[in-house]
Amino acid sequence: MDRKRHGTLIYDKESGRYDIRFSLEHYYGGLHCGECFDVLIGSRWVPTRIEMDERWYLVGVKTDHLAGLRVRM
Repeated sequence: MDRKRHGTLIYDKESGRYDIRFSLEHYYGGLHCGECFDVLIGSRWVPTRIEMDERWYLVGVKTDHLAGLRVRM
């Protein structure tokens, strides 16, 4: 059984960080470099971690649009 929490990546302009929205009022609290989670690519969950260089990116995931991606952790 999958006991991981599912949510959506969102960008928080105030903090300059990505966050995970689990429901209307429940958020992860802001992601930091090196934090690991799974991202849904097609119909497959892919393990990744978030990092920052000139911009935020997911290791091993080729996309420039992180906001809206389905994630679980």
